[in-house]
Amino acid sequence: MERTAVMERVTGETKIRVRLSLDGTGESRVRTGIGFFDHMLTLFAKHGLFDLEAEAEGDLEVDTHHTIEDMGIVLGQAIAQAVGDKKGIRRYGSSILPMDEVLMLCALDLSGRPYLVCDAQFSAERVGQMETEMVKEFFYAVSYSGAMNLHFKEFHGENTHHVIEAMFKAFGRALSVAVSVDERISGVLSTKGIL
Repeated sequence: MERTAVMERVTGETKIRVRLSLDGTGESRVRTGIGFFDHMLTLFAKHGLFDLEAEAEGDLEVDTHHTIEDMGIVLGQAIAQAVGDKKGIRRYGSSILPMDEVLMLCALDLSGRPYLVCDAQFSAERVGQMETEMVKEFFYAVSYSGAMNLHFKEFHGENTHHVIEAMFKAFGRALSVAVSVDERISGVLSTKGIL
């Protein structure tokens, strides 16, 4: 069964479309109008081995907030839709990822209970066109619309580009583990019988 989702969101501020395949090879086509953000979503897909098409038209004449937040909402919805009833998946995933001077942890649980902890420091206010405060807003939107518990912990780092890149790569790798199927799991991995 192909685990793929196509999600769209149209508001007065943005028009977003995402197509996500959890069982891909890391191919992507991303166009949001925000170069650095495109690069980060491409890294997420490549290192998670997800196939991703992501397009956004947003009010970038205002700032990047609406486009990045709404992309997080739609990507989270696509993850939740593609993973389906969660039967047989590992549910938990984590990655400790080095990126030059940065060491970043991402851990997540596809529990159905959204929560975000983002312990990462950004010394620059922006990278390219992207305001660095939008990194947390993006992952907040992903965690809540995707109904996942999501944690980031920066052990050390200096360069803001490297810190953010490590977060997106680690998120891709951790999510790849969480959505992977384990034949030993019967139903969902919960004593409650539901996630």
